[in-house]
Amino acid sequence: METLRKAEQGPALKGLTLRANELKFSAMEMGEGPEVVFCLHGFPDHARSFREQMPVLAEAGYRVIVPTLRGYEPSSQPRGRNYHLASLAEDVLGWMEQLGVRKVHLVGHDWGALIGFAVTAMAPERFHSLATLAVPYTPDAMSGLLTDREQLRNSWYSLFFQLRGVSDAVVRWNDFQFIEKLWRDWSPGWQWPAEEMEALKRTFRQPGVARAALGYYRDFYRFYSPANWRTQKLLFKPVLVPTLALTGARDGCVGTHLFDRVKPESFPKGLRTERIQGAGHFLHQEKPAEVNRLLVEWLGQHRG
Repeated sequence: METLRKAEQGPALKGLTLRANELKFSAMEMGEGPEVVFCLHGFPDHARSFREQMPVLAEAGYRVIVPTLRGYEPSSQPRGRNYHLASLAEDVLGWMEQLGVRKVHLVGHDWGALIGFAVTAMAPERFHSLATLAVPYTPDAMSGLLTDREQLRNSWYSLFFQLRGVSDAVVRWNDFQFIEKLWRDWSPGWQWPAEEMEALKRTFRQPGVARAALGYYRDFYRFYSPANWRTQKLLFKPVLVPTLALTGARDGCVGTHLFDRVKPESFPKGLRTERIQGAGHFLHQEKPAEVNRLLVEWLGQHRG
């Protein structure tokens, strides 16, 4: 992790073990500021996703914590394979209780953004601010998700993942070439660091991780489940936390045009939307300087 190694001259990178809901999560930590920033990764990704953000946010005076999400390591894979968003949101609140932190900032990419919407709906008083990357507010964008032909084509993978067994085998085939395909399709033209792809594949080679990652999509479509009903209630609440929404102009996973459907009235505490030119779905890795500038500015405006 070259970016973090360089940062050793400044804030130190430390390992941290978090616990919530009888599960154990590894995390990375940097900085010693009085305010905590949680950064939540998405799919197919892991905690190293925020390697470019941690040093910058730590230098700006924040304690930055990047957890490995539920299921992305054997120690956090629950019995019953529960990957409902409501449960993922409860993990965040559990980490805060363990750390003795009353209020935090939250930055979420992809599934991390959805967790951000869910947990701020569950306990808005626990958050100074929310920054979401690549995924718009669900209710306002839903019409586009269901009727937009381009987005329907982009979302094929989420339906494919419902084919249990078949999709599991395809994702694992040839040492997870499927992950490389998604990164190419979702961030066209981006030449990612080879060592980062290898690190990501090491994460997915761990027992149960691939199945857990697909479980996020399977539980999201499990409409008959009471846990899913609880999730939907959370996602359809207005966002009562100041929110920064970032989207890559070339996103091949979630069309950037869906952000234009989001209504300001869904964000009573304020919404700011920024489109990152030349970036795709992994915008914080593709254009770190621009994303970091916006995050530092946003967090500074909402210090506790």
